Amino acid sequence: MNIKTKKIIRMAIMAMLTAVSVVLIYVIRIPLIPSAPFLEYDPADIPMLIAGALLGPAEGITVVFLASLIQAFTVSAASGWIGFLMHFISSGALVLIVSLIYKKISSVKGLVIGLVAGSVVMIALMIPLNFIFTGIFLNVGTKAVAQMIMPAILPFNALKAAINSVITFAIFIPCSKAIKKFI
Repeated sequence: MNIKTKKIIRMAIMAMLTAVSVVLIYVIRIPLIPSAPFLEYDPADIPMLIAGALLGPAEGITVVFLASLIQAFTVSAASGWIGFLMHFISSGALVLIVSLIYKKISSVKGLVIGLVAGSVVMIALMIPLNFIFTGIFLNVGTKAVAQMIMPAILPFNALKAAINSVITFAIFIPCSKAIKKFI
């Protein structure tokens, strides 16, 4: 297989994983925290994580960007640029950390370390970002956002990261075996 064919196949895999991510955003949207129903879980990070770990950090971030952009103009249009930015930064941080660690330690251990480290970084990063952007989105002050951090925002981000990490871990090996045949 020549280099041009490999590049086309890699781009097709990225497009497929982006499409799966967008479909998951449409199909599965579950409010996890009753006091903050606007915080909806979706499993869109799973194909993004697979893209990053399998294809590399740049490819993973590209899938995150494209899925976030499509989401911003479709299913999450009401959240506009804030939703795009929050989704891109949170998912981007998770995917980037996982893909960088997995690139360095390409094993089950590396995947686990990456998923844990990526989740911790994403959760920590979302605290200041929520102070900035949730107040703008909900048209409330930082005091109102501060009151939501511990009972809603932090647990939501932790649950989302944990659920997506566990599912990614469970399906990564079979997915990677299927996809690696083509790359």
